[in-house]
Amino acid sequence: MPLTPEQQKLLEYPTTSKIFLQGIAGSGKTTAAIHWLKQLITAGVPANEILVFVPQRTLAAPFQNSFNEDETIVNSLVNVMTLGGLARRMVDIFWPAVSSQTGVKHPNLPPHFLTLETAQYYLAHIIRPLIEKEGYFESLTVNRNRIYSQVLDNLNKAAIVGFPIREIGRRLKGAWVGDTSQLRVYDDVQHCVDRFRTFCLENNLLDFSLQVETFTRHLWPLPLCRDYLTQTYHHLIVDNVEEDTPVSHDILREWLPAFESALILFDEDAGYRFFLGADVDSGLSLLSSCSVHLRFQESLVCDPGIEQLKLGITNAISRLKGKLSDGHSPSFKSIQSVLETPEGRPKYFPAMVQWVAERVASLVDQGTPPEEIVVLAPFMPDVLQFSLSHQLDILGIPNRTHRPSRVLRDEPATQTLLTLARTTYSSWGLLPKPINLAYALTNAITNLDLVRAQLLTLHIYDETSGGFALKPFEQVPAERRERVTYQVGERYDRLRSWLEGAQQEDIGHLDFFLNRLFGEVLSQPGFRFHEDLESGNTAANLVESIQKFRWAVGDPLAGDEISIGREYVQMVQDGLIAAQYVHDWQREDGNAVLLLPAYTFLISNHPVDVQFWLDIGSPSWYQRLNQPLTQPHVLNRNWQEGEVWDAEDELAASQETLQRLSLGLLNRCRKKLFLGMSELDIRGYENRGLLIRVFQHILQSAQRGSR
Repeated sequence: MPLTPEQQKLLEYPTTSKIFLQGIAGSGKTTAAIHWLKQLITAGVPANEILVFVPQRTLAAPFQNSFNEDETIVNSLVNVMTLGGLARRMVDIFWPAVSSQTGVKHPNLPPHFLTLETAQYYLAHIIRPLIEKEGYFESLTVNRNRIYSQVLDNLNKAAIVGFPIREIGRRLKGAWVGDTSQLRVYDDVQHCVDRFRTFCLENNLLDFSLQVETFTRHLWPLPLCRDYLTQTYHHLIVDNVEEDTPVSHDILREWLPAFESALILFDEDAGYRFFLGADVDSGLSLLSSCSVHLRFQESLVCDPGIEQLKLGITNAISRLKGKLSDGHSPSFKSIQSVLETPEGRPKYFPAMVQWVAERVASLVDQGTPPEEIVVLAPFMPDVLQFSLSHQLDILGIPNRTHRPSRVLRDEPATQTLLTLARTTYSSWGLLPKPINLAYALTNAITNLDLVRAQLLTLHIYDETSGGFALKPFEQVPAERRERVTYQVGERYDRLRSWLEGAQQEDIGHLDFFLNRLFGEVLSQPGFRFHEDLESGNTAANLVESIQKFRWAVGDPLAGDEISIGREYVQMVQDGLIAAQYVHDWQREDGNAVLLLPAYTFLISNHPVDVQFWLDIGSPSWYQRLNQPLTQPHVLNRNWQEGEVWDAEDELAASQETLQRLSLGLLNRCRKKLFLGMSELDIRGYENRGLLIRVFQHILQSAQRGSR
């Protein structure tokens, strides 16, 4: 596409300029930045002197794609980094220079870098005895994996906001106005944080928070490290700076004078990663460090009707806040052309899902490519994802989903692989229940349903054998073999023989075992993973996760490789949350409707022609998650100590979230929005959320305007 006048204006500035560029999503900022990058390289700037800085690796996808597609910059050695990546790299390089200052017990030994999963593993070993023996968090009714993840979140917030971890409990307690029993919970949180940090320092373990603290407190002020960075990188491009953290902005603010050029991109009406520490105000403050300020005002994505709908939403939310609009009224005729709702609002949730599936099928029949349709919900629970996917499958519409916060144990492929591993490694003492094995066989063997799998398991599985627990298919009585079918029996025997051989061979490493099991058996014809890309992707993530876990877990808790595999399996059973895998975000299916949580779609940062918003009466569109161990608004640089977080603060935060989310989604919608609504939500409760009130106001105004 030809460049717009706004984009062309940016490229007219000298390649020695420091530019702050802001505008709404879809106004062409990232495209202009890629052309700026191309212009730098064309002007003779070595690619390895250019740094592209992003808040999350997945947001660098447009730049990474350009490295592979644009002949001017193809195969360029441009560095793409996040704060976490920069911190880890610098700690790795300069560890001997600062190790004695970090407080680790063994400064002469190298550090062990923890992933999200391995950090949860060690934290679980610290917190579990406190919960079981000392009554920690006894007033809470939440899963343990949520306790682990929220404690880690507090540590990370302290690091990226820039306050000592010893202040976490005090800050949370100071803002609390509810039941005093919650104060004990915050004391427990502080104690767990302190215990975990002490454990990490004693064993040279660096989780994300300690990596960032080591970099910001010890390495960044070190002339040796600062000189290395300033001499290595001479040109800077920062994308989505509003989604980054205060500490990132502090580093960039101090670093900017040393760059020969800089281009900083700021999205208006954004800040979707607030719950992960994003600070819009802090990002905007970098404007004062740039000599040029540009603003892209024209959307290259939205049709005029969508633009009018955005104005209607802004006015409606202003009314909710008790504020007057700016006097600009939207064209309601235009809104009606891009907004569609069910005729006669469905009463029950399944009817809404059915309506969505039928409208998607109608759009595809009319020529809309499936990849230009996205179905969004505030969350995408299993029951909703399954219902949608099943309805679309019936209608012959290809579809896929991506839920990055989904726990590993909830993936059927994960359950299948780890159940087969538990069956093979009987020495672990973790043999699965017969029903779990039946599910695994159902997911593994083609044409085997659960009823026949249970029948098969009844005769071939012996939990008390003391040796290999699976028997050959010939052990099944003849009349039962007929029912299971010999075809299934032959496939089962192939799987069983491989597992028995693996036990005798003693493969050792769990990731090696699963990699071979997938490649040599489950991905072959006759097994369900054959040509199943979703299961293959899950298996790849699982193997990578185990591999990183094995590398990171050593002397502190685990002795041999078999125990490490056992520890990993137990951790997954406890509800381990999967770390992000970049290739999940980079996967492209050119012919599939996307079923996504709303925030996942926003962070993926690509527009589509049509959006469906499901269950718009749900308060989940704007309400914070119930996180009894943390509070992102309080653990924030803008929070004034001594203030309390009350109901008015919660309402204001909900309204602000609703506006950012709805406008952010519409900035990525080209042509049409469909609203899925029902009188009762998925649990049978009446839908009365703020978002449905916003659209009721818009639709009522549209009716008045059409008279």
